[in-house]
Amino acid sequence: MRLIAELTIPKAGSWNGLFTGPNEIRTITFTSSGKEHIDKIGKYSYDFNDGWIASIEIREPKPKEKVTGNFFSYYWMLESIKKHGKIIRVC
Repeated sequence: MRLIAELTIPKAGSWNGLFTGPNEIRTITFTSSGKEHIDKIGKYSYDFNDGWIASIEIREPKPKEKVTGNFFSYYWMLESIKKHGKIIRVC
């Protein structure tokens, strides 16, 4: 099953409270098979505890939706969701 991951930054710890390109859509697509995708659809958040919060929504694609491929360096969050069912930062 094809799924979409959309990245948003609901809280930015920058001087003006905005993330780079606040009106840009940040989506990537990935494939999930079997029962795995049932547990992955939904919203996931990660608080960096420094004024920044990132959020990823995993959902089925909308009709004719274009994927931007722009996910900055937050791919590790999607991999964590796929592996652990939540966002875990391993340093």
